[in-house]
Amino acid sequence: MKKVLFLYFLISSFFLFSQQEDAWLYLNDKPNSAIFLANPLQMLSQRSLDRRTMQQIKLDETDVPIDENYYNQLKNIGAITILGKSKWLNAIHVQGTENDIKNLSSIFTFINRIEFANKNLNGNKRSSKKITAKHHQKFQNSFTDFVYGSAENQIKMLKGDYLHQQNLTGEGQIIAVLDAGFPNVNTLPAFKRVRDNNQILGGYNFADRNSNFYSRDSHGTNVLSTIAGFIQNEFVGSAPDAKFYLFITEIAETETVLEETLWVEAAEKADSLGVNVINTSLGYSTFDNPSHNYSYADMDGKTTFISRGAEIADSKGILVVNSAGNEGDNSWNYIVAPADATSVISVGAVNYQGTIASFSSFGPSSDGRVKPEILAQGVNAAVINHSNGTIISANGTSFSSPIMAGLIACLNQNSFFLLKSSSPKKSKSAQNLNYYLKKSIYESADRFSNPTAQHGFGIPNFQVALNNYTASLEDSILTNIKISPNPVKNSFNIQFLENSSSTYSLEIYNVLGKKVFEKQVISSENIEITTFKKGIYFLKIFSDLGSRTIKILKE
Repeated sequence: MKKVLFLYFLISSFFLFSQQEDAWLYLNDKPNSAIFLANPLQMLSQRSLDRRTMQQIKLDETDVPIDENYYNQLKNIGAITILGKSKWLNAIHVQGTENDIKNLSSIFTFINRIEFANKNLNGNKRSSKKITAKHHQKFQNSFTDFVYGSAENQIKMLKGDYLHQQNLTGEGQIIAVLDAGFPNVNTLPAFKRVRDNNQILGGYNFADRNSNFYSRDSHGTNVLSTIAGFIQNEFVGSAPDAKFYLFITEIAETETVLEETLWVEAAEKADSLGVNVINTSLGYSTFDNPSHNYSYADMDGKTTFISRGAEIADSKGILVVNSAGNEGDNSWNYIVAPADATSVISVGAVNYQGTIASFSSFGPSSDGRVKPEILAQGVNAAVINHSNGTIISANGTSFSSPIMAGLIACLNQNSFFLLKSSSPKKSKSAQNLNYYLKKSIYESADRFSNPTAQHGFGIPNFQVALNNYTASLEDSILTNIKISPNPVKNSFNIQFLENSSSTYSLEIYNVLGKKVFEKQVISSENIEITTFKKGIYFLKIFSDLGSRTIKILKE
């Protein structure tokens, strides 16, 4: 009997120490940082550098690639397999036995620490309860002046049509869609407009390590259609004039931590190409290997590999929009990573009437922040069928997120126009561009003053957000203007202190975006608003120096 037990112990021990584990190796440094930082075009495109300049974001060591010598030394170790890497986190994703991975620290002094995907193998164990993985259905199934057609409700619910009427249709913005695949985007009539206008700039299949991104799971095709799809008089995406990079990071047939690494790799690539907005209708909490599962305590915005990468993406000036998750009516009903990240704009789902979807994941983050922040239509959302190009309806925060991401790109288009048209003086607003944009969206939402765990701040109003956001950028443009008094009872004086002989155009709008006053002026002048109702108004000023919006309170 003892021999049998001993044999069982040997077999169990062999299995324990021979099974393949995933881990991230965090490296100590980047020895060639100075060389790369002195030659930024070796790391980033000119467009990426221009975006950084406009937003006053400095290059730093996170922009520098992982040291090639370190990488090659690890690659030549036969005992492990390298699956991916991240320059932002200075980490290499490897797979091997627990012992072989742990032994790397004694071989290579450039390894700072090792983080196993299996939390039980790390020194700082967390005892939080794990949730059993269920991956039989990774995505919600599909059911069988633009004329929006079938997309009308999902656009107009958010007042996205108002942005489009202001010629804010995503032109000049680049959106990276990180998803599970994009089959038939290169052939379907609904994407003919973006193809003909060269709006698809490229992409990459990180899952298979090849350039065939018009492949794999159709989820990404459906997601992209809500932003970029166009059928005359029948369907319009939320940012029809944006440009796109399509990246496959999700391996739909499995659920592994490798997908987190692939997502971060794709986000780094998006940054290097100068992308403005990332949409990702993906999320991670449980895996095929239950020992890799996250707990609710891990949804704190700083624990998971993918959420840490998403935070860095935001710090580079990218707006990251992510679906909150479809777990609202499951045993795990919380948001999923990277929706938990502080800087990520997390989007829940409502139906066409604005009623919350039962499946929409709950917040808050485990450290108490409002999550999701905002909501869009994700019940019977209009999407394009990947197989035949017809318009169908689909459920999931997978679709509320890209609808929102497209409108965020349209709003961001306005900020880039304002900053480009401003005087070259550096401004505080440029440095905090994304902060002000997100703030304006959140504050426009219908539950901003009373958020809930599932609604967050609620359904935003992009008409209000546009006016508030434009006003928040005022200190970067036409700064030498004096308005007094403000608040205003009957009239106010506007005084131009710029050294210019310009003629100034003045326009005043109410909070609904309706123009209520306009006038051409040359110098200081009194503006009478006695007939205006009490409330907030926006004074827009245009000249050859640029434009500026100032908020006015009528008492």
